Parts: sequence; C-alpha cells; structure tokens
Amino acid sequence: MTRTLLATASALAMGATLAVTPSSAASSAYVALGDSFSAGTGTFDRTDSCYRSPRGYPELVARAKGLDLDYQACSGAETADVLADQLDTLGPGTGQVSVTIGGNDVGFADVLTECALPGWISDCDGKIDDALVVLRTELPGRLDEVYGAIDDRAPDATVAVAGYPYLFNGRDCSWLTFFSRGEMARLNDGTAELDEIIADRSTASGFTYVEVRDDFAGHAVCDTQPWINNLSFPIDESFHPNRPGNQAYAAAVAPALVGSTMPAARMATQQATPAPPPDVREQARAVLELRLDSRAHLRQAKEAGLRPGEVRSAVAKLRSGDERVVRAGLAQLQALDARVEQG
Repeated sequence: MTRTLLATASALAMGATLAVTPSSAASSAYVALGDSFSAGTGTFDRTDSCYRSPRGYPELVARAKGLDLDYQACSGAETADVLADQLDTLGPGTGQVSVTIGGNDVGFADVLTECALPGWISDCDGKIDDALVVLRTELPGRLDEVYGAIDDRAPDATVAVAGYPYLFNGRDCSWLTFFSRGEMARLNDGTAELDEIIADRSTASGFTYVEVRDDFAGHAVCDTQPWINNLSFPIDESFHPNRPGNQAYAAAVAPALVGSTMPAARMATQQATPAPPPDVREQARAVLELRLDSRAHLRQAKEAGLRPGEVRSAVAKLRSGDERVVRAGLAQLQALDARVEQG
C-alpha cells in the first residue's frame, strides 16, 4: 500500500497513540466509518437503524472543527460490513477518515452477554477463548483488508483509527449482571489485546492509531463518573460510551485528524451523570426471563455446589408484589453467584 512506504521506523511502541501531526488537509470532507462505538450508541440519541447519534464522537469532531461529515458508521458493523456498505463515499477528495472497527468481529456483544449470566449457567471463559482465537488468527487479515480499501479509495486522506476503552474496574454494581472479578479482568485483557492488534495493523498501513484506554481510566462501568454505560434499557445502549465518553473520544480523535485539540468546552472533563438504573421491578422481570428456576438451570446450580432450593427461593422473591422482597431476591442471587465464584 502507498502508505506503508511512508510509515516511519520511529513509530511509538504498540498501544500508544502515535505522535504524528497531520498536515492541514485541503479538503474538509470527513467520512466516519465503523461500528457502534463510532455511531454513538450509548448516548440515548438514536437517529436511524444504524444509530448515528448527533452526540457520537464523529459529529462532535465535525462540528468543532468545521468538517463536512459523511456519517457511514453503523451499530453492529463488522469489518465485512465496512467493506460492503460504508466505503462508497470515499474518494480522492476525502480529507479525513475515522474508524473504530473489530469488536464485533470477535463477538463483543455475545461475549458480554454470556459473561453477564450467573456463574452456574455461564460459559464465560469458553466464549472468551473462542473470541481470542478469532482475534489472533483472523482479525489481523480482516483489518488489513479494511485499511487497504480505505487507502485505495481515499489515498490523500488523513486516517485516524481509534481503539476501545476498558469497560470494567473490577466491581459489578448491577443486580442485572453477574460478572466475576476474574471475568472482568479477562475481558479487559481481551480489550488490550484487541487494541494492540488494531494499533499494529493500522500503523503498518500508515494510519494514525488513537489510544483511548488511558483517557477512560477512572471512568469505567461502576466508577463514580462513568463514561461507559452499565447494563441499560434499551439493552443496546449497554456497555457503550455515554455522552461524556463520546466527548472523550472526540478529544482523542480530533488531533489525529486535524492536528489541533478540541476546544476546552468540548473536552470530556465534565462530570458524567450515569443513566438512571431501571426500576427494581423491571430489573426483576429481566432476571426472571433467564428462567433460573428451570429444571436445566437448577441442575447446573447443583453441579456448581448450590442447593437448588436456594435458587428457587431467590427467584420466587422476584415475583413478589413487595419491592423490599424483590430487592432481597436480587441480592440473594448476587450472593449465590459470589459463592460460585469463590468455589
């Protein structure tokens, strides 16, 4: 690729943002590619079936920097979707391109869904292992194909490739999820490995990699000022950057695209107001949908060292008309999950 010849041997170590300042692009035509992290999912401001929120980081960058945004990113997109559906508007006149892609190729949503289940019915480690196989054996080639296609179609564009933040701080503060410390650590480790591959392949293509994990430090799910949503309703808002999180992304991506920082008012230094938790009864209904008292799940509970009667008792409380009893049932299920985690 033409950009490979231009990549310098003095690139910073993998995982760090390259300190390359792009020259001023003649064109203000900005194309935003990628998945839900580019589309602004998590801001509770959907505009279409792809989400494409006016509060997503590409919109924030475009407004702050006077760029003409062509918003192609789509929630749920994989690398194949970028190749098939998002590249048509790229051309010699494209001045800037940003992209966040790769998470869905390794099953971001499926892995989180599995790991959020109670430990006695979950195969979190198995799901993570499967994702890592794809990550290590298939994703590098898929990313090369995407980056090569961008380079071919928009050879003069400044291209910023953003990574993904850590989601977890080691504490699960929701009654609706059952992440163990070990599971959260493995999920964060997987994010780091994903980012390392994205950094490696994007810099090899001559693009600028934008690291965001350090920017999001102290703002994970369950932190005092989270920039990532916890489990939320609608469910697709869950575990995505909220509005301040998208401001943080914009502040990180803008310098890579236009060579200057975002105005201070756009920087994500404000306190984040977490999305209000679902009503307790709504949470109970969601847990009841797991059918933890089914024969199959009770058998799994017994195999994990729990007494099936304990599970039945906790689930029965979720059907109570007394909110205090419902809360006690939710807390009891969390306690049972903790016992499974402790062995």
